[in-house]
Amino acid sequence: MTRTAPDDRTTVVVITHNRRDELLRTLALLRRLPERPPVIVTDNASTDGTAEAVARAFPEMTLLRPGRNLGAVGRNLAVRRVRTPYVAFCDDDSWWEPGSLRRAADLLDGRPRLAAVTARIVVEPDGVEDPVVRELRESPLAGPDWLPGPALGSFLAAATVLRTEAFRAGGGFHPGLWLGGEEELLACDLQRQGWWLAYAEELTVHHQASVRRDSTARRVLGIRNTLWFTWLRRPLLPALRRTGYLIRTVPRDAASARAIAHATAGLPWVLRHRDPVPPHLERRLAMLERARKDSPARRYIG
Repeated sequence: MTRTAPDDRTTVVVITHNRRDELLRTLALLRRLPERPPVIVTDNASTDGTAEAVARAFPEMTLLRPGRNLGAVGRNLAVRRVRTPYVAFCDDDSWWEPGSLRRAADLLDGRPRLAAVTARIVVEPDGVEDPVVRELRESPLAGPDWLPGPALGSFLAAATVLRTEAFRAGGGFHPGLWLGGEEELLACDLQRQGWWLAYAEELTVHHQASVRRDSTARRVLGIRNTLWFTWLRRPLLPALRRTGYLIRTVPRDAASARAIAHATAGLPWVLRHRDPVPPHLERRLAMLERARKDSPARRYIG
């Protein structure tokens, strides 16, 4: 088998909402990948003709129409249909570089406790690295020597290939978080089960941020979900310290106030589901927290 032959180990899952033209560009690029992966698209109740356009232009791809906006849980719906050992997530404004899916499958094949490999992210149209790549490359976490790169404490869904078995074992993305930093809770729970996550420099994803992105709405969800994750999984004192730090450092504006209000309103739900991590995992979370304080990729802006 040549390296340009199809590869049947990975399915690509894409979620979308009202980004028809960008999605069609992404699907065209995925169709041209040498791996020829199966593609599943979850249309989160778009009203711009997205589903109809996908059905016409890409009949070979599986299109799911849940009828409402499920956020990240749209990926869970798609993974139920996955029959390959690995699943690569992709956003409607990002796409995998040719050969990266094959290489990711090779890395996962030989490492049965490796749940996920996260790729280097290149921002288009300028072709520069996303600021978060430095954070991934310089992760402070220790890991076994068989990892293909630095051990990670979380992952970026649109730049990660996961073992399908691990994703299902971790419960997928939690519906309570909906969207915005939803990966952190799943990543934590996977590590609790003994899975490993790693950065792989040889994999590449391209990202051209959508012009339809609502950065303020995403910031509200990001702050809320960061607080919810903190309250769900961090022990009491670290959770209180982290909460105080976030309240002191987020921008003092209406969006931050709205995020904190939403998070506080969800406290009854959070406390019912609170399940703090054991000490060894809390130590890793604390190391990541310290390393991220100066990261330009972790600033709440927009």
